[in-house]
Amino acid sequence: MSDNTASVSTADKSKPYIPLAGGANDGWSTEKEATATCFCGAVQVVFPTESPGLVDTFVCNCTDCRKITASMFASNFIVLDSHLTHVRGELKAFAQSKTIASGNTMTDFFCPTCGTLMYRRSSGFPDMSVMRIGTVDDFNLHETKLFPRREVFTKDRVGWLKGIEGAKQVEAGGSGNRKIETKSTQEKL
Repeated sequence: MSDNTASVSTADKSKPYIPLAGGANDGWSTEKEATATCFCGAVQVVFPTESPGLVDTFVCNCTDCRKITASMFASNFIVLDSHLTHVRGELKAFAQSKTIASGNTMTDFFCPTCGTLMYRRSSGFPDMSVMRIGTVDDFNLHETKLFPRREVFTKDRVGWLKGIEGAKQVEAGGSGNRKIETKSTQEKL
């Protein structure tokens, strides 16, 4: 746990910064992996912070992500499920395909107690989870290893937000132009 005088903007980026945020206080991070915890603390997972388990980082402005997050965009990162470990808690699932641009079914996995969306899975990429950066306990990872490399669906971005400096801007989704290469897959995202 970090000291109370630090803040996200002033925290030393060379070491973990885990402020009190929500009901859990046992988050951690190392050089290669870290925890993500729901708001109430009932659900916690361990995920990779490096390749090959960490596949990509991005912000999505699509209307589906805006609605599911109750915000103007979703900040995400993709991990291979083979590198994702559930520490505690059970997740509820909700699936639909009606509003997904690709037409695939997207399944949302969330805490049944507090409702935090932990990750999503697409039927088009069943071995990967799209996790939410906001669930990551080490806030320094938000600005370092998990900084978005891409911003997608910029056509749906609200006018009062600017693009993410340094991130590749993509007007529609990430599909079609980008390949994800891992040890076990070579698929279009």
